[in-house]
Amino acid sequence: MNNENKFCTASVFTAKLGGKWKLSIIYHLSNKSLRFGQLASVIDGISRKVLTDHLNQLVDDNLINRDSFKETPPRVEYSLTDAAKKLQPVLQSIDSWVRESYT
Repeated sequence: MNNENKFCTASVFTAKLGGKWKLSIIYHLSNKSLRFGQLASVIDGISRKVLTDHLNQLVDDNLINRDSFKETPPRVEYSLTDAAKKLQPVLQSIDSWVRESYT
């Protein structure tokens, strides 16, 4: 058995996007850049600490950009990277599946 057969893409996907909130964060950033407070207000039930942790992980995994602006008060915006934008068809498929199956 070679190494290619041992590579599990589902495991990579889960490692990068697993957890309760990461796909929701990406979903809300899919159409526009948002600030931390805006994300916190549109994702019902997420704590500020968990949002901070997930944003940092997504930045580290090159799925979202964190853009700081030198203003007073400081402003930070989050947006999708090109890698995360490639997830749009997957998210649209999930959206369609949920709407067809559970609404």
